[in-house]
Amino acid sequence: MPSPADTLLAQLDPDRIPGHVAIIMDGNGRWARERGLERRDGHRAGVQSVSRIVRAAARCGIRYLTLYTFSTENWRRPKAEVDALMTLLVRSAVEELATLEENNVRLRTIGDLEELPEEPRVALMGLVESTKSNTGITLVLAVNYSSRSELTRAFNRLLAERHGSEEPITPQDICAHLDLPDLPDPDLLIRTGGECRVSNYLLWQLAYTELYFCDCYWPDFDAADLYRSLIDYQSRQRRFGRTGDQVVDVDCGDKTSDRS
Repeated sequence: MPSPADTLLAQLDPDRIPGHVAIIMDGNGRWARERGLERRDGHRAGVQSVSRIVRAAARCGIRYLTLYTFSTENWRRPKAEVDALMTLLVRSAVEELATLEENNVRLRTIGDLEELPEEPRVALMGLVESTKSNTGITLVLAVNYSSRSELTRAFNRLLAERHGSEEPITPQDICAHLDLPDLPDPDLLIRTGGECRVSNYLLWQLAYTELYFCDCYWPDFDAADLYRSLIDYQSRQRRFGRTGDQVVDVDCGDKTSDRS
């Protein structure tokens, strides 16, 4: 008998799989609290969900998967929790290398890694370097990331190049100076945990992204949940700012990876 995930996977139109899916992995703390566990236990369970979802995403043909791993606002959490997250980041980087290589996953990052402690920064950059030749799904980790911070970095890079030029800045200029300018805009954003907001995540890139919110806590989110979100995505008609036959506004040219 096929599993629920296999049954849902069979319902997907392979020609309309979103090329880039971004996920806000919310609910680790509440998942742990409801089970009488510590928050760090929820984060450990969340790491296991990452492995499941990367495999499920690769299986259905998603080309880019971007995960909100650690935000700039997360530094405000209790020190013990931040220290546990940094330790988990290092341990996961060491333990997941073989899995990434085995599944041909390329790892990349967005965010200000320079502000991370040395050990997690070195561990992450080692993974990026070790997997740079892999040709399967690209897994992007947003680490020490916020969209406002990324846009500030983009403008500073742009201004440093312009040397006082008064030439108007275009949307294409901004796109070219983001953390990963070659990364296509997300087609679908998923947020787990029951919250319905984007929390300073990929604000520029989400201009025409379809949004999907679910109540499931991230540690419980599995392949079947991912495929349900894709079925919902495929039921929608994407317009990209069109009014009738007129295109009102489309940013950065044809940067989005799936416009079906």
